[in-house]
Amino acid sequence: MDKTLWIVSGGVEAVPGIKRAKEMGLRVVVSDMDAEAPGFAFADDRVIASTYDAAATAEAALEYSRKNRPVHGVISIASDVPMTVAKVASSLGLPGITVETAALASDKLAMKRRFVESRIPAPWFSAVESPAQLKSIIKERGLPFVIKPVDSRGARGVLRLDSTVDPDWAFSHSIGCSPGKRVMVEEYIEGPQISTESVLLGDRGYTPGFTDRNYELIDRFAPYMIENGGQQPSVLSDADRLSVSRMAEDAGRAIGIKNGIVKGDMVLSKSGPMVIEVAARLSGGWFSTDQIPLATGVDLVGAAIRIALGEEVSGAGLTPRYWQGVAIRYFFPRPGRVLEIRNLERFNGAPWVHRIGFFVKAGDIIGPVTNHTKRAGFVITKGDTRAEAVERAEEAVREIVIETSPAEGASA
Repeated sequence: MDKTLWIVSGGVEAVPGIKRAKEMGLRVVVSDMDAEAPGFAFADDRVIASTYDAAATAEAALEYSRKNRPVHGVISIASDVPMTVAKVASSLGLPGITVETAALASDKLAMKRRFVESRIPAPWFSAVESPAQLKSIIKERGLPFVIKPVDSRGARGVLRLDSTVDPDWAFSHSIGCSPGKRVMVEEYIEGPQISTESVLLGDRGYTPGFTDRNYELIDRFAPYMIENGGQQPSVLSDADRLSVSRMAEDAGRAIGIKNGIVKGDMVLSKSGPMVIEVAARLSGGWFSTDQIPLATGVDLVGAAIRIALGEEVSGAGLTPRYWQGVAIRYFFPRPGRVLEIRNLERFNGAPWVHRIGFFVKAGDIIGPVTNHTKRAGFVITKGDTRAEAVERAEEAVREIVIETSPAEGASA
């Protein structure tokens, strides 16, 4: 173990990345506030520090490097903590994004302003400081809009505004989900929505991650913007995939990423691709760790680790070797107290089920779905084609029953 990698977050979605780092012969330090974090079981060393406390984690990393061994790289996996990663990298003189880039990646309003400065197409947007201002914008520009916190994650406080939504309530709900009490609105753009995952290597860019996002339940959960999964390969034309990918890469460069990962939320409008937002990290939702390598054969996590260590990464290894059908779908049971999960045995061990997991168990109370943290579970399936993978995922969601009974606090 010649090199040591610091991984911020020991959550369950970080586990595949921690295992990959171990396979690469690295000594792995994992930091997380949760003493029972699943990733600790696979780490060589563990440090108790909040993933959101950049200063405390950086201080812990400095102390570790003084008392134990040098740290050669820092990364987060499926955890939206760019400032924490940047502070550790800055404190220890490691490769990585700058604190300025991390600030842009953490502030959606500042990010959008940078896109405007860099002439990166994005939906029209504005800061909103009061319900009265929101009503004025609606009157001036018309509906629909999306209102969202400037500084939150997991679709918390993200609402689609149409004529049925009370602006006063929408502003109150969204700002209540913002740690800094700041919200913004942006134009709602019709068109296919795409999740991308790109690797920037100087002036070169590669986008092996490209999945069509599934919002088929958007009316059911309105006004909340709830994604129900995604599927690969994309149905977009080669030309559209290329234009979306290049724009995602350009958006990453616009916020200052030179060598690293860019996670993109994109939309293909009638006038061409637009950037909703980007993140300077490996994605969650099992996209970077599972779905991309399963669909393309690209070891994206391994590439991200090498970049974090300052090692050379080959562009050839970032080019998809094939396109296998892959789909993810989420479970949305009726609100209430969970009694049991039935019919799971039919799908556990099925060769076409890549991964299945639940965020609830018997006895838990499920409330209304208001953001992505409220989804009850997921299934990732594969197939010879996209259609086959989707059909299998939808079969699993249809046949596996999370049975609930009415419970106080579970209704809307």
